[in-house]
Amino acid sequence: MSPEKSVQRPYQICKHCIMDTSDPNIRFDERGWCDFCCNFESTIKPNWDTGAKGQAELQRLADSIKAAGKGRDFDCIIGLSGGLDSSYAAYVAKEKMGLRPLLFHVDAGWNTDQAVGNIEKLVDGLGLELFTEVVNWEEMKDLQVAFLKSGIPDQDLPQDASFFSGLYKFARQHGVKHVITGSNFSTECCREPEEWGGYLGIDKLLFGDIHRRFGQRPLESFPLTDILVYKLYYQKILGMKVHHPLNLVPFVKKEAEDELERRFGWQRFQHKHHESRFTRFYEDYWLPRKFGFHKRRAHFSSLVQTGQMSREAALDRLSRPEMDEHFLKQEFEYVAHKLDLSVDELQAIFDGENKTYRDYSNKRWMIGLGTNIFRWLGLEKRYFR
Repeated sequence: MSPEKSVQRPYQICKHCIMDTSDPNIRFDERGWCDFCCNFESTIKPNWDTGAKGQAELQRLADSIKAAGKGRDFDCIIGLSGGLDSSYAAYVAKEKMGLRPLLFHVDAGWNTDQAVGNIEKLVDGLGLELFTEVVNWEEMKDLQVAFLKSGIPDQDLPQDASFFSGLYKFARQHGVKHVITGSNFSTECCREPEEWGGYLGIDKLLFGDIHRRFGQRPLESFPLTDILVYKLYYQKILGMKVHHPLNLVPFVKKEAEDELERRFGWQRFQHKHHESRFTRFYEDYWLPRKFGFHKRRAHFSSLVQTGQMSREAALDRLSRPEMDEHFLKQEFEYVAHKLDLSVDELQAIFDGENKTYRDYSNKRWMIGLGTNIFRWLGLEKRYFR
């Protein structure tokens, strides 16, 4: 399905980045700039300082976390996937902030060998402790198949739920107040639109309805923490704080990759999120071919907005798939077999009716209200809708 056919409006593409009307709610100003670019120029850029001001704030943050962690085995926790953002966040926390982080990894069954290798190299190179939580594969598999059968674009929600819920549950149980995240403006200032599978958070109501309709077994141990519990109870009542140090230091994608490679032998990925074999398949095959959505548009647009990629280079890269057809066919078969589906069964799901989260019980309005409040308070500067 092409972007032109996926929406009922004349096709238009931003004149500054490469976001287009495959996002049905995109808006353009009189210059032809999209709302993501306008938000970057008006909200993110003026409040983003990686120079002296950022360094001073980084030092204050480091001092605060060290003081809170005095006498403990570690003073903060970092979710580590082996991808660039979390890897560089771990490097910054240890080497630039002088912290004693615990590296926390959730194994949901889809790690690439490269991701595992990167995690090992960082653990050894930084001299840090790693805790790995392995998700019950039978439950993970059942939930992922249920989501596939639901027909919605948001197919990475089960993995995301296991990653974030596992991390925050562990932090709560062990009294860890400070969480370091690799989330950043440099490579993520243009957030994937909600219509592309960018649901705003872990919604237990949505999970419950989809699993009730399509699941086959109870989720007895699967980690699932609702976003409102995390945002309100964990943060506001228990006092857990989430920090984004990559917004305070110079973080240029290629330079960061070069530095990690030089210092630790870390291996770069062909594209963002390729540390997970399922996410790679979902973003490179399932989402564009079933729904007509290319998350690479948002990923490349972030790099265009931050001056790390030219618009022409982004358009050229988008014109070609990241993986060749033979590889993608093999991955389709691999995903089917790993989920205990035949290739024909997975193909039938792929060919089924496309739906959205609106076809299931959810509390999107409440999550959206909370997100807007955070934006009004200046606590969230990226553009969500």
